[in-house]
Amino acid sequence: MASQLLESIDHPGALRHLSRPQLKELAREVRDCVLHNVSKTGGHLSSNLGTVELTIALHYVFNTPYDRLVWDVGHQTYPHKILTGRRERMPSLRQLGGISGFPRRDESEYDTFGTAHSSTSISAALGMALAARQKGEDRKAVAVIGDGAMTAGMAFEAMNNAGVERDARLLVVLNDNDMSISPPVGALNRYLAQLMSGNFYAAAKNMGKSMLGPVPPLFELAKRLEQQAKGMVVPATLFEKFGLNYIGPIDGHDLESLIPTLENIRELMDQQIGPQFLHVVTKKGQGYKLAEADPVAYHGPGKFDPAVGLVKPVTAPKPTFTQVFGRWLCDMAAVDDKLVGITPAMREGSGMVEFHKKFPERYYDVGIAEQHAVTFAAGLACEGLKPVVAIYSTFLQRAYDQLIHDVAIQNLPVVFALDRAGLVGADGATHAGNYDIVYLRCIPNVSVACPADERECRQLLSTAYQQNHPVAVRYPRGAGVGVEPLPDLSSLPFGKGEVHRQGERVVILAFGTLLYPALEAAERLNATVVNMRWVKPLDLALLLQVAATHDLLVTVEEGAVMGGAGSAVAEALNQAHVLKPLLQLGLPDTFIEHGDPARLLQMHGLDAVGMEGAIRHKLEALLGGDGPALKIVG
Repeated sequence: MASQLLESIDHPGALRHLSRPQLKELAREVRDCVLHNVSKTGGHLSSNLGTVELTIALHYVFNTPYDRLVWDVGHQTYPHKILTGRRERMPSLRQLGGISGFPRRDESEYDTFGTAHSSTSISAALGMALAARQKGEDRKAVAVIGDGAMTAGMAFEAMNNAGVERDARLLVVLNDNDMSISPPVGALNRYLAQLMSGNFYAAAKNMGKSMLGPVPPLFELAKRLEQQAKGMVVPATLFEKFGLNYIGPIDGHDLESLIPTLENIRELMDQQIGPQFLHVVTKKGQGYKLAEADPVAYHGPGKFDPAVGLVKPVTAPKPTFTQVFGRWLCDMAAVDDKLVGITPAMREGSGMVEFHKKFPERYYDVGIAEQHAVTFAAGLACEGLKPVVAIYSTFLQRAYDQLIHDVAIQNLPVVFALDRAGLVGADGATHAGNYDIVYLRCIPNVSVACPADERECRQLLSTAYQQNHPVAVRYPRGAGVGVEPLPDLSSLPFGKGEVHRQGERVVILAFGTLLYPALEAAERLNATVVNMRWVKPLDLALLLQVAATHDLLVTVEEGAVMGGAGSAVAEALNQAHVLKPLLQLGLPDTFIEHGDPARLLQMHGLDAVGMEGAIRHKLEALLGGDGPALKIVG
């Protein structure tokens, strides 16, 4: 992989000395570097191939890191990482101990704000711009946000605030990769964008306001004419209604357009005449034909050969929990026409593609709008429909008020299919679903189910659907142990667990997929294992039964141990005045970094070996070394 120019760029200051032709060559080398590394590690590809020129132009024009650059979501920042001193660490991307797939303040001074969830960039950049104003600094703040993220309410809240801060040195860059600019209008767009970002245009517009201001009808007429003139080549000036000076759209892959336009905008920012808004159009997968043709497939691929592209595995892999949910959704919809499916812009990720095809009139993709998704579901439920909200555990956090205020208080029958519960691996702490048990079980009227495998996932979804109150079913990313789901829509008893293995002295209460390593540990310990299935309601009768016949209770869960399922067991035992030693195993009170999920579970003692060791250690502490030896099997 030839990269002579790129190897000389260890920080953005170096690329500012390059000529325009050299910058174009640099873009090619950066794109090759992204493709080469993602094909080896897996990660986000299409979005990063689409932001190469934009990244180069921003670092070329602005004095980063003094000027603050905030990337919304941040999955498109691989070119940014490559150009800011992390090129040689790209082979460690998203690996344990390696660099993150998202911006991290503790990773580089160029990562000015940590992102991974959507639509936060404008708020953060505005805060930085106003902090600079308050401190008397001339630094600028730039927010780069995609067209998908722009649909979220938080982005509009931030623009509403920004529009009244007339002296804020703020630029919002809309990275629009859902449309294209055809070649015939490219030159005209480039010219008009540069013209509209220049001092002459800004001065003329301000002069027109002052001259025509005393004559409102004339001023309004001039304003309409200006908007219509712009409207010939740009979208409606919605953003100017927020008080942002709209410029564009321009070709986000054309450095000859990007750089002079950004230079003009930088001068406008120095004049402090109001926040600026630049609309750039990019293409996902740019420069790699396979990704251009199918940007969805190449959004987040695993390892692959760039010369061949993605290939289907020879043997079909085990179905994932996501696929189990998708098939259940279609099957249940076929027998109940009241079912509706809702996703906040995660059709593929949540397994709803087939449902969308089969039941388009009952499928709702509300965009990146989790708050709206939950309240929308509540409205549907009020009218007798049966909404199923397919949402990642980490994204439901964004709709917590709506969950309580709009669903739980009204006790509405909404099913929450919580995908990505527990550790998610390479995406790291920002996407980990470690907290849903904690934040759900404290809400009145809400029940929480934890299936141990694929079969139980399907059955517990049916159980949840039968209830007349809110129920969340949490399941992890990827495949389980491979227990074949039953073809029917049979359910499991609400709020009931079952004894999976009968042993003595020690009982392990397993919540979710950790049932299987718990069974493995129990074989060595001759322990009893209970598949609890429900965090709320707990199977209190079963809990008290095993508490009465065992010396040590152990809870295991792939979630935060503080306030989690183990805490629910402790509270129940305390309320029943049962005093028994309790060992709570789960995820610690820390943010867990990216890495292989199995390795992360092992590191935190949640594999079979770790469970066995923790239980032995607890027994030794309880017995003080003088009690009877623990029976070992095998």
